[in-house]
Amino acid sequence: MKVCNMAALAGLCLALAMGQPGASGAQPFGDDVPLTALARPVAAQSEIVDFGAVLQITLALSQPVPWRVFTLDAPPRLILDFNEVDFTGAALEERVASDRIAALRYGAFAEGWSRMVIALAEPMIVETAGLTAAGPSGRAIMKLQLAPTDARRFAELAGPPPGSDLSRPRAVEMPKARARRTGERPLRVVLDPGHGGIDPGAEVDALDEADLMLTFALELAQVLRAAGMEVSLTREEDVFVPLEARVSFARKVEADAFLSLHADALAEGNASGASVYTLSAAATDEASARLAERHDRADLLSGVDLTYHDDAVATVLMDLARLETEPRSDRLADALVAGIAAQTGDMHKRPRLRAGFSVLKAPDIPSALIELGFLSSRSDLERLTSPAWRGRAAAGIRDALLAWGEEDAREGELLRR
Repeated sequence: MKVCNMAALAGLCLALAMGQPGASGAQPFGDDVPLTALARPVAAQSEIVDFGAVLQITLALSQPVPWRVFTLDAPPRLILDFNEVDFTGAALEERVASDRIAALRYGAFAEGWSRMVIALAEPMIVETAGLTAAGPSGRAIMKLQLAPTDARRFAELAGPPPGSDLSRPRAVEMPKARARRTGERPLRVVLDPGHGGIDPGAEVDALDEADLMLTFALELAQVLRAAGMEVSLTREEDVFVPLEARVSFARKVEADAFLSLHADALAEGNASGASVYTLSAAATDEASARLAERHDRADLLSGVDLTYHDDAVATVLMDLARLETEPRSDRLADALVAGIAAQTGDMHKRPRLRAGFSVLKAPDIPSALIELGFLSSRSDLERLTSPAWRGRAAAGIRDALLAWGEEDAREGELLRR
């Protein structure tokens, strides 16, 4: 059994050569075991349970994989990284039988890596962690034991190992500031399907926001390209993309417009219809503020390092850039409301809203966040899962971008003169 002691818990635990030959002399991994396939969890043999004062985590896998474990604070959570596990359809939350677990999420996190985040209801430290091969079947069993501790001790031990921040995009040379488009080339649009991978977003029944928005983004991209636009997506599969990386991607491809696509769900209250957000430090209302907080908090819970700060000079320069970009974003959002309303008629009672969404903070790109509807609304859910309705919504967004792009280009030409 490969066991990591406390000194090694924050490092990478390789568990690829474990176990002894069985009684028959067969090696644990024979020619009939597909070692190149992704490992999958075996839910029936997995559990998270209390054992007296300690918490025991057992995760069965179809095969061993490299892994590591560490804790993060504020809020307290246990992070398990794997290279790599396919969690599709795992339903591991059904294997939790402990009040010490506040939440469980898992999925693709970064290229070649999967992540499980276990939000802890109380501070606990890892006492033992190990992974062992389960005989000739080639399966592997991971076991962890966590013991209660106080908040001070938890904070002292929490933190990612050096170089483990998989969420950070690699440094790229950013494009220089460029002149505004004046109609001499096609409109360049970046579509941002919200959430993905370890962050499914809102979930209702067997549907989740991340999958629905990816489906819509791929459909919308076809509609926009057919209208002559250049379109890029921040993700084209079910993977986790940090908010910062989404904005950086839009700047890298020199986007003229950035549209983030979402479909939230309300835990209480009733709301339905599409709405369009632009960036503002002061939210339109309390519901908008809570929505922006939930979107940003998804990065935090997934283990993204949010401790960086912009320096004072950069902040001033970005504020200056936004003086020009903000009114362009407002006109874009107004056009989107008009376009979606004309094609579908299914708008929220307050279709134009503002909130502090981090994904809208590109200082030099007109940006808007479209909430296509609410998964918590039965009528909205029916519309969002209807290809015909999504087609009308896509047509509305196309019409809005064409109208806005033409007006924006005329303004750019006037400024150039």
